[in-house]
Amino acid sequence: MARQERLYIVTYDIADPKRGRRVFRVMEGYGRWLQLSVFQCRLTARRRGALAMRLEREIKPSEDHVLILDIGPAEDIDPRVESLGKRFEVAPRQAVVI
Repeated sequence: MARQERLYIVTYDIADPKRGRRVFRVMEGYGRWLQLSVFQCRLTARRRGALAMRLEREIKPSEDHVLILDIGPAEDIDPRVESLGKRFEVAPRQAVVI
C-alpha cells in the first residue's frame, strides 16, 4: 500500500520571538519554508498528527495562532501560485530525513 501524502500549507503567528524560533525549527523538519511564517508540507496522516502535537507543545494558545490548511492529495496537486514581487518556486517533491 502506497503512503498517502497530502499537501498542507502551514502558517503561524507567534507572539514571542523565542517561541517563534522554536516553531520555525519544528517546521523545518516537516516541510519547505516558503515565506516568513509559511511552510509547504507533504505529509502522511501520521506525520501530520506528529506535527500538530509538536506545535501544540511549542505554542501558547492564548497568544499564538497556527493554521494548517489541507490542500488535498499530494500526488494530485500541482499548486498554482500567483506571486507578486520576488519569484516563487514550487517546492519539489523530495524525501525529508529527520
